[in-house]
Amino acid sequence: MLNAECPELVFIVTNYDAKHLPIYPNLAIDCMRSGAHVWIEKPPAGNSEEVRKMIQVSAETGRHVAIGFKKMFMPANLKAKALVARPEFGRISCVTARYPQSLPAYEERLDNRKMLGFLDHFAHPHSVLLLLGGPLESISVTRADSGAATVSLRFENGAIGNLIYSHGQSPHSFFERTEIIGEGENLVIDNNIRVTLYRNGALNQSYGRAGDYFNMTDSESPAIHWEPEFSLGQLHNKGLFLLGYAPEIISYTSRLLEGKSPEYGTLADALEIMLVYEAYRKPDEIKHFIKGAKPISSVS
Repeated sequence: MLNAECPELVFIVTNYDAKHLPIYPNLAIDCMRSGAHVWIEKPPAGNSEEVRKMIQVSAETGRHVAIGFKKMFMPANLKAKALVARPEFGRISCVTARYPQSLPAYEERLDNRKMLGFLDHFAHPHSVLLLLGGPLESISVTRADSGAATVSLRFENGAIGNLIYSHGQSPHSFFERTEIIGEGENLVIDNNIRVTLYRNGALNQSYGRAGDYFNMTDSESPAIHWEPEFSLGQLHNKGLFLLGYAPEIISYTSRLLEGKSPEYGTLADALEIMLVYEAYRKPDEIKHFIKGAKPISSVS
């Protein structure tokens, strides 16, 4: 196909190989060397070295690779990114997130088959954390016997955070919640569609004397809330757009037509996320150093 059709862009959506690893890297490299740009689904690779090889070939050929980290393109998450970039929000100090995923026990984490479900899904919360908080410096994991886990995060920019793998929650519950705290403002994303910005402002009444909660803060700084409507036949209230599927393809192809590299879901993003995956495969009893972080006391 590559030789006969000479495509400009190839979309690759495949399964895992016999070793339970993604087969995207070699396919993407073949496409780039044939002269095509590439879009691949997540997870992009089985380890960080495979991503580095794709980065090298991309540099050699001038062809781009985009990865289907759909949550980096969800309208709610992109709106949140724009809101926290406002000067009024200040520096991000803390990010917390929740995602219903089970983490295998440490003795199973070198088994690719037993890690398959985690590899297939962990990029969802971590791509949001990368989009909103930036690259991580280190993580520390505490796992329950059930497979639920809490992950303490330290970002390169100095912010801290926490990711809860809420395995065991009701299937009827919302899946995700993310909160970003700045300097006087904070923002919450509920269920990937509802965004609430709590703005900075002064209290109008002293403690213990407020009889009307509508007038407790000044009128210029109430919380602002966004969510889609589901009455009209709009593109913005359809799953293809709300879940980031259409936006990620529109963004990549539009930028290619303009001669630009992908904005999000890049190979650099893939490398960051695979380094995090490799950190998860280390014992829980030690600090998981991702990129040369200074030693911090070990965790129990």
